[in-house]
Amino acid sequence: MTHDFTADKTLSLDACLADLCSFIRAAVAQGLSFHDFELGTLDRLRRAGHAATQEFVAQQGTGDLGPSVTLPGGEQVRRLPQLHTRLLSGVFGTFTLRRSCYGTREGQKIDFVPLDNRLQLPKGKFSYLLQDFNNLLATDNPFEQVADTLKRILRLEQHVDSLERQGQHMAEHVEPFRNAQQAPPLQEEGSILVRTADAKGVPMRCAADAPSIRSHQHKRGPKTGRKKQAIVGAVYSVKPLLRQPEEIVEMLFSEPAKQKPRPKRPELGFKRVMARLNEYKDNKGTEHDGLTEVFEWLERELDDRNPVGDQVLVNLFDGDERFAKAKEQGSEPGGVDILDLLHVTPRLWQAARLLAPRDNAAAEQLVRGWVLQVLRGKVEEVVADMRKQGEAAKLGGNKKKELELACNYLDKRKTQMRYHEYLAAGYPIASGVIEGACRHYVKDRMERTGMSWKQAGAQAMLELRSVALNETWEEFQAFYRQRQTEQLYPHRQLLDSMPWPLAQAA
Repeated sequence: MTHDFTADKTLSLDACLADLCSFIRAAVAQGLSFHDFELGTLDRLRRAGHAATQEFVAQQGTGDLGPSVTLPGGEQVRRLPQLHTRLLSGVFGTFTLRRSCYGTREGQKIDFVPLDNRLQLPKGKFSYLLQDFNNLLATDNPFEQVADTLKRILRLEQHVDSLERQGQHMAEHVEPFRNAQQAPPLQEEGSILVRTADAKGVPMRCAADAPSIRSHQHKRGPKTGRKKQAIVGAVYSVKPLLRQPEEIVEMLFSEPAKQKPRPKRPELGFKRVMARLNEYKDNKGTEHDGLTEVFEWLERELDDRNPVGDQVLVNLFDGDERFAKAKEQGSEPGGVDILDLLHVTPRLWQAARLLAPRDNAAAEQLVRGWVLQVLRGKVEEVVADMRKQGEAAKLGGNKKKELELACNYLDKRKTQMRYHEYLAAGYPIASGVIEGACRHYVKDRMERTGMSWKQAGAQAMLELRSVALNETWEEFQAFYRQRQTEQLYPHRQLLDSMPWPLAQAA
C-alpha cells in the first residue's frame, strides 16, 4: 500500500490546520462553489489526518522501558540492541514505527514490544479501522470496486489480494462472535419461532491442475463441479397472523392492482442467518459438513431463544429431504413441519399444463381450484383428482410420468401440508424469508457475472455477510479488536504499573 502524501510529509499539524483556515477564508472571498470547497476541504483534512497521525506516533517514542523487563511469569527479558521497525497502514496513510523490543537475544523470538502493547496494534500491517472499512464494503461489493472506492475517497492504493486476505483473517473470528452472542430478550420475541433453511450454488474457481471438462463442452446449463452449494439457515420469531384460504388464493392469483388491502404482516423478530459451504475443506485441512453445521447452529439458536419451551416451533422447509433428515438427527427434532406453499404450487401448475393447453385460462382455473382445496386441507382429494383427470385425458409416455411425479411429491409430503390448521393458528406457510435471504445473502454478492471463488474466500465472505445481514457489524468489530488484543498482547497489563517514556512534542 502507498499513500499519496509524499509532498506533505514535511508539513506539521499546525501548518496543515493553518492552511485549512486560510483556505476557508479564501474560498469565501473568491466565491468558490460548494463543490470545489468540499473537495479542497477534504484534501486538507486528509493532510491534517496524516500529520496528526504522524505526530501521535512520534510522541509515543520507541517504548524503551530500560535495559530489561520482567514478564508476569517472572521471566526477565532484555532490550535488544537494535530498534525494530514495522509499517502501519491506516486511513490517513502508511507510517513507520521504530520500536524498542525485548527478548533473549537478537535473532530470536521477540517476547515483548511495549509500543505495540500500548497502541494495541493489529497483527498485520492494516489498522483496525481500515480493515473495518475494507471488509464492510466488501460484503456488498467486489474487491476491485472496494479498492477503487477507497482510493477515490482516501487516496489509498490497495491490492485485491490484500483485501481478500484481510477478509479471510477477520472471518476466522465470526464463529466465536456468533457463539458469544446473547439471546434476544424473551419479552420481545414473537410467540412463533421459525427454523428454516435453503441452498444456493456458489460458482467455484477450478484448480490450476484440474482437467478440462470435455464432456460438458456442448451441454447447456451449469457444468458439474463448477458450483458448490451454500447451505443457508435462518431463525426468527413472529406473532400469529390468522388468514382464510380464500385470502391466500386471492393474493396468489389476482393482479396486484385489483387485490384487496392485505392485513398488515407482523414484523419479524430478531432474524439471524448464517451459511456454510457444503462439504468443504478449510485452510487447515479440516473437512466440514456444511449442512450439519448449519443445523447445529439452528439448534443452538432455538435452545437459547426458547429456554422454557413456551414458543411454538415451526420448521418451514421447501421439501428438500436433506433438511428434514438433518432436523430429525438433531436434539431439537420437534415442532410443526410445514412445506413451503410456494413449492407446492409449481407441482400443481406442472399437472395443469399437462391437462390443458399452455397458458390457457383452463389451466389457471384448475390450479386455482386445487390450491384452494389444498389450503382447506384436502390434499388427498387434489391428488386423486389430478390422477383421475390424467386418466381421462389418456396421458401416456413422458406426460404420464411427469404427472405421477407431481402426484407423488404431494402425496409423500401431505403430513406437512395441513394448511387449514396452520392458517387457523396464524403460522407462516411460505418461506419467502429464507428464499429472499438466500438470494440476497449468496446470489447478490457471490454470483455476479464472471465471478468465481476459492473455497476459503467463499466461506470467509459467507461469514462476514452473515454479520452484516444480522446488523451486528459494530458489535463484531469491537469483539474482533478485543479478541485480537487478548491474543496478541497477553502481557499488556505490565504497562499499567510502569511510567511511559514519551518523546518530546515536535
